[in-house]
Amino acid sequence: MHTPPFRLAQPTRLKLSGDELASTGLRTADPCCTPSEASVPHTNRRARLAELDGHLHCSIIGTCLSTHELRRLLPKFTDLDRRDASDLEIHHSAVELASQGGTAAKALHKLLDERYAGAIRRFDNATDDVSLLALWDDALKSGDIPPAYWALMTHPFATMPVRQKAFGELHMLSHLVGAANRADIRRLVALEEENAALKEKLERQQSQMQELGMQRDASIAALNEQIAQFVTQTARQLHGNAADLQAEVLRLRDRLAEADQRVALHTTRREAAEQRALQEQQAALALRKHHDQTLRLLKLVQSECDALERATVDVANSAGEAGARRSSLARLQGKRIVYVGGRPGSNAALKRLVEASGGDLLVHDGGVEDRKGLLVGALPGADLVVFPVNCIDHDSMNTLKRVCERHQIDYHPLRTASVASFIELMSRLPAGHLTHTGNPPPSAFCLRHG
Repeated sequence: MHTPPFRLAQPTRLKLSGDELASTGLRTADPCCTPSEASVPHTNRRARLAELDGHLHCSIIGTCLSTHELRRLLPKFTDLDRRDASDLEIHHSAVELASQGGTAAKALHKLLDERYAGAIRRFDNATDDVSLLALWDDALKSGDIPPAYWALMTHPFATMPVRQKAFGELHMLSHLVGAANRADIRRLVALEEENAALKEKLERQQSQMQELGMQRDASIAALNEQIAQFVTQTARQLHGNAADLQAEVLRLRDRLAEADQRVALHTTRREAAEQRALQEQQAALALRKHHDQTLRLLKLVQSECDALERATVDVANSAGEAGARRSSLARLQGKRIVYVGGRPGSNAALKRLVEASGGDLLVHDGGVEDRKGLLVGALPGADLVVFPVNCIDHDSMNTLKRVCERHQIDYHPLRTASVASFIELMSRLPAGHLTHTGNPPPSAFCLRHG
């Protein structure tokens, strides 16, 4: 690829030597931002990392490799300290090593191939750029972008327009993710400010209602006192002018009616204020409930990520069978686990993980391609049965629960069909949960007639 997908900003158009650049204080462009002059010729083999354009190395390494993996690999080829170096220094060093080629670039290429071997095999079925872009679009829809990005960039049929399209879509996706996060933060801040304003308004209304109530009671007491005085005066002036007395009574009645109207108006306002306060309290309670649910989901996803990271680190650090037994999935050694439902990609990864830990994972898709009759025959003799609740039909789940209860087999639902949910469940189960072997003989209960 002779030119990058996007125009790069240049600080100056003057061509200066190295000493002149040092004297002016201008820095040379980093390898992650400088396009390479060479292009990858079309061959029947996959392209090497060092053969790709320099501007692609930044997106490939930043998307397909984590900082933790780079911190373990780069100290072998550079002088960077894996603990003190910043994430930006680690990233730039990896991009420079990929652009320079040599042993470091080969190690990075090997690490990427081993991590995304499944995606590479899937993309090998593409015979032209149309089928290659179709696989890339499927990966964008499913959100599984890093494996597909590496498999596409090194594919033999990946032409310059194909790589430009993938690079541009990945670039815009990073902008969309950042914009979405900023919008969520702004909405949360706005909701918190609105909640504080509503609380302050409610307090003011309550204080006003208390003052109005006190004024109403004082007005009623004053009116009652005036009525008593007028009654006394009327009794003393029984022999006075009857017409003046009648007029005074009518005037007092009018004032009493006005007082009653004011009391009714204040009562109506108080009830309306109480209703608004109740609605605001309900809205605040619903917002707090949604916030708590979001925090619980965040903690669950964090625990799944932590479990997946621990399992990945254990498998990567393990050497031979002895190392595998010390991993977090060592309790699966010699165990037979039945996995019902899920997705083909994650199921294959789970099967490799369990087999690498010395266990046996039997996968049944719940009746999509496998016959449902095989599910009943596969459950007896299993040590544990798991199924993702978001990727299994109700009929298979009910059959699964009924057969497990009949054979007294422990079964656990998973939140999603991801590898992280499975590893989090395995790490959460007690150490002696899978120590029993074998299952009791099946009862005489018939699945069809009861």
